[in-house]
Amino acid sequence: MRCPKCASTLDKVVDSRISKDGSTIRRRRECMDCGHRYSTTEQILRENLYVMKRDGRREDFNKTKIVNSLRRACQKRPVDAEQINILIEDMIDQLENEYGMDIPSGAIGDKVLENLKSIDAIAYIRFASVYKDFRNLEEFLDEIGALSPKPIL
Repeated sequence: MRCPKCASTLDKVVDSRISKDGSTIRRRRECMDCGHRYSTTEQILRENLYVMKRDGRREDFNKTKIVNSLRRACQKRPVDAEQINILIEDMIDQLENEYGMDIPSGAIGDKVLENLKSIDAIAYIRFASVYKDFRNLEEFLDEIGALSPKPIL
């Protein structure tokens, strides 16, 4: 690990903490040359995961795409980054267990919706409006109505 201040490779770990879901470790480091302190995150690398697109193409799984879309859906909502990370890690584990290394793109979107519904209804609707590509207002209202315990006028 290189110090972000002086680029030295000599450092020591001052503190380590495991995340709530146990998927990452945060390490606080101190540079032995300049004394600068910085944090690093260690997580499991998921290699050889692929997404099977609807048109038959196969592309590398890109977690960043999911993170970015969830951040947009959860923008200005009471959902913190840790909740998003836990949702994504749990979702990837479930998809990997169910489909192996080749995950259908539709399964990813469906799993995001399923998990997002329990976190924040507004974020769910935002994500659904893009993912489900509503064609008219009735489809949009039907989706909102499915979330609501009582009928919407």
